[in-house]
Amino acid sequence: MSESTEPGSYFVANYPPFDRWTAAAVPAVLEAFAESPTAAALGLYLHVPFCRKRCKFCYFRVYTDTSAADVERYSQGLAREAALVAEQPAVAGRTLKYVYFGGGTPSFLSVKQLEKLVAGLHASFGWNDAQEVTFECEPGTLSEPKVKALRSLGMTRISLGVENFDDSILEANGRAHLSGEIGRAWDWIKAADFPNTNVDLIAGMVGETLESWQRTVEKTLALEADSVTIYQMELPFNTTFVHDAKESGAVAPVADWATKRAWVDYAFNRFTEQGYVVSSAYTLVRDPQRVHFRYRDMLWEGSDLLALGVASFGHLSGHHYQNATHWDEYLAAVEAGRLPVVRGLRPTPRELLIRELVLGLKRGSLDVERLRSKFGIDPLKEWAAQWRALEQEGWLSQVHPGPVLSRAGLLRVDALLARFFEEPGTRVDG
Repeated sequence: MSESTEPGSYFVANYPPFDRWTAAAVPAVLEAFAESPTAAALGLYLHVPFCRKRCKFCYFRVYTDTSAADVERYSQGLAREAALVAEQPAVAGRTLKYVYFGGGTPSFLSVKQLEKLVAGLHASFGWNDAQEVTFECEPGTLSEPKVKALRSLGMTRISLGVENFDDSILEANGRAHLSGEIGRAWDWIKAADFPNTNVDLIAGMVGETLESWQRTVEKTLALEADSVTIYQMELPFNTTFVHDAKESGAVAPVADWATKRAWVDYAFNRFTEQGYVVSSAYTLVRDPQRVHFRYRDMLWEGSDLLALGVASFGHLSGHHYQNATHWDEYLAAVEAGRLPVVRGLRPTPRELLIRELVLGLKRGSLDVERLRSKFGIDPLKEWAAQWRALEQEGWLSQVHPGPVLSRAGLLRVDALLARFFEEPGTRVDG
């Protein structure tokens, strides 16, 4: 991989890759919804696609300059989709283990809109027994009444998209908020006493320097969040930065990978000095005995994930699927009483094993016995050559009894995972 940050995605979110999902798999996905449920844990993801501004590095399906009528129609669409999904045989009667409100900006919604949306969802999916309900927030969209409403509506994990504390960097990257809004929002969040608070940061944004990054790390430490998530800036193709580069011929001046890894390493060291524990390639947790990330852990270990909303991704009964990727297409489907699935993939058992292996490695170590017991294959023997090479190159600190990534390996884990991928032509449908 080039050390410069070139256009293209870097972060590995699933396996097999999304470019292998097809419309031809939709009938099989719909059949899976109509069949008996699996014994897997069940989660729910809701995509709220509204934002005050589109960040220049954003590649998600989001909409800006949205009217109240559009928000109302979309919220009703989510509630209708929830009702459709909840009555499917593979879902009916199951208990949600976790819920995740993502976006976009879920906190874009007003208190009344949130209350109405949650009431509509509870009509189909109650989450009183969920172990975690995560809600993503953008600082400038919060108010004290809204934060209190989120607590009363049952949100247990609040994730604040800070990204950086330098106003010039926030503006250069198209963020809607400025640093002054972070402190106000955090005071309200702390006062509401959520069981779990998280702060998101991004290393290597346009305009970042070592000094500005160090200031952001110190200001984040002062917040004393329960967890901190740090991503390394990338440039997916469908972003404003990449679009502008095609027009001008100049790629956005994002820090190179070596610099970003060094900055994340610096942050990891500062946070661990203050008692945090490294929980994955991106996450630090202040008290791992009390604070957990159920969405991540269950999803990476093969839970079912119901996807609500435009362009959202799900996984059910061994099938990957994605909803309609455009506003009109999505709403037309749910308003007509149809599941809005437009593409999918049924991974083979081996592909499901690879999926849990590569996602598991992002936590820094691999539970070999769990994978061996679940899939009947010993990953140490099956990929012995890969483990040996990774150890020789310094990316693993040990192989036996289970692979453990070195700090250097953890900081570049997404660049290592493709070694376990298989060529598309080698798959045997099962």
